[in-house]
Amino acid sequence: MRVTLIDDEPLALELLERQIMKVTNAEIIKLTYLDLDKQADLINNTDLIFLDIEMPGINGLELADYIFEMNPHLQIVFVTAFNQYAVQAFELNALDYLLKPVQLERLKKTFERLNVSKVPVTIPLSSKLQIKVCGELMFEQNGESNVVQWRTAKTQELFLFLLYHNEKIVRKSELVELLWSNFELERAYSQLYTTIYNIRKTLNKYGNHLIIKSVQDGYKLIRKDVSIDIEEWEDRIMKAPPIHIETVDIYEEIMKLYTDAFLHSYDYVWAESERFRLENLWLKIANKIGDIYTRNNRLEEAVKWYVKICNLKPDDEQANFSLMKLYAELDYGLLVNHQYAQLEKALKDIDIVINSKIRQWYMDWRELKSKS
Repeated sequence: MRVTLIDDEPLALELLERQIMKVTNAEIIKLTYLDLDKQADLINNTDLIFLDIEMPGINGLELADYIFEMNPHLQIVFVTAFNQYAVQAFELNALDYLLKPVQLERLKKTFERLNVSKVPVTIPLSSKLQIKVCGELMFEQNGESNVVQWRTAKTQELFLFLLYHNEKIVRKSELVELLWSNFELERAYSQLYTTIYNIRKTLNKYGNHLIIKSVQDGYKLIRKDVSIDIEEWEDRIMKAPPIHIETVDIYEEIMKLYTDAFLHSYDYVWAESERFRLENLWLKIANKIGDIYTRNNRLEEAVKWYVKICNLKPDDEQANFSLMKLYAELDYGLLVNHQYAQLEKALKDIDIVINSKIRQWYMDWRELKSKS
């Protein structure tokens, strides 16, 4: 076993080395400073790191974030003279947390934990990963869907925020402002490092499909052989031929990919504008499909699409009006009355009076029905 000790105090390194040698005959490397770029091979060939949290220039929690990026299977033990970091250390899923001076009996327990710890099972890269963000976040692979268990709600939100930015760099300052604006700055950045660390731990089982990279003063999520349902849907919509009766079946298939609004299950303020944009695109295409079917006298199929539109947007007057006229043409009188009542209620809820043209059409239709 190779063990690396990192501490800015040479005396602390010597004391820790002596204690470890009483527990194991591991090969020990002592560092007072770690240059990650120059010592990447060292990190990749280390089995266990004892890392001091309080060091000049870089916080040990931040350093752990960079180390885990280089070697996600590496076990880290935090060592410090201050116990205020204990909670954050365990939020990082660290192997252990030791207070200086390190006691021999306590150190033995650390190595016992190491012996029972397991490396997470990874999924081969050859198996494509599908991520669903219509509605609830889901991962699908090899035909199996599962909801990922994130350590905290903010861990999930931070992952989705990086995913949403589609391999663009997101600055740390932006992430801190987004998720921890009510924290003092030092604590906010510590929360960021622990959350990034936890995302990496969670994504580790998906191999190289999803990797968070530290770039400049931020992070970006790298995707390999990953498809996202909402992106696939929009991409196929944009590449589809002009919609008419001969191509409408193509659009029917594409629209099946849009199963719900973008991240509909989550109340993220930052997702609202994207949800609105994609929803409007869906409504635009759905209305075109309904219109195509109507003009080609495929009325039942037109009804199906206008019902979908009205379910999504109950106050859409034009869609409701189109549906009422279709019901009238199909002689579904009860449904005409029902749809008018539904529209009237939806508009009343937002303090809008129903369009006079629609009201007049409905009154004329009722009068005609009463005479027939």
